[in-house]
Amino acid sequence: MQVLNHPPSGWPALVLNADFRPLSYYPLSLWPWQEVIKAVFLDRVDVVSTYDQEVHSPSFKMRLPSVVSLKHYVAQDRPPAFTRFNLFLRDAFTCQYCGCGEDLTFDHVVPRSRGGRTTWENIVTACARCNLTKGGRTPAEAAMHPHHRPRRPSAYELQDRGRRFPPNHLHQSWLDFLYWDVELEA
Repeated sequence: MQVLNHPPSGWPALVLNADFRPLSYYPLSLWPWQEVIKAVFLDRVDVVSTYDQEVHSPSFKMRLPSVVSLKHYVAQDRPPAFTRFNLFLRDAFTCQYCGCGEDLTFDHVVPRSRGGRTTWENIVTACARCNLTKGGRTPAEAAMHPHHRPRRPSAYELQDRGRRFPPNHLHQSWLDFLYWDVELEA
């Protein structure tokens, strides 16, 4: 992870909920500067921190926000969507059979040919090699059991998991809001 004084492009702002926690960790809740300026003018956000960069018109000048917080709390308790990305995030981007993180796909624990459904409770992340090896067999028949029993994660669990995968570029002004609850080094 590289901490930059200037963002790689676009001057995005970290968006915090009204409780000063990011709306999302993975992907990190960032808005382009144009959306942030609009939200400031519509009084939907409070500016917490700014870049040195300014935008201006003939009658107006403003430093670009680097961190904003929503004025109204957005509940984060809705069930997460069943997507490939969220499945990989739930399983920490690792094969649930061998533990590698290469060439990932997904596997029906109970094969579809055996009545298995495409649900949170029957799909796991698998590398292509393990998926091919298991084939259309059950875990018992293939002697391949997932490391974790598949289940629907909560939005909180996915957010917590996402904090373990920080983006490559972070602006210095974002750090106090991203990792304030991680364990400090001794």
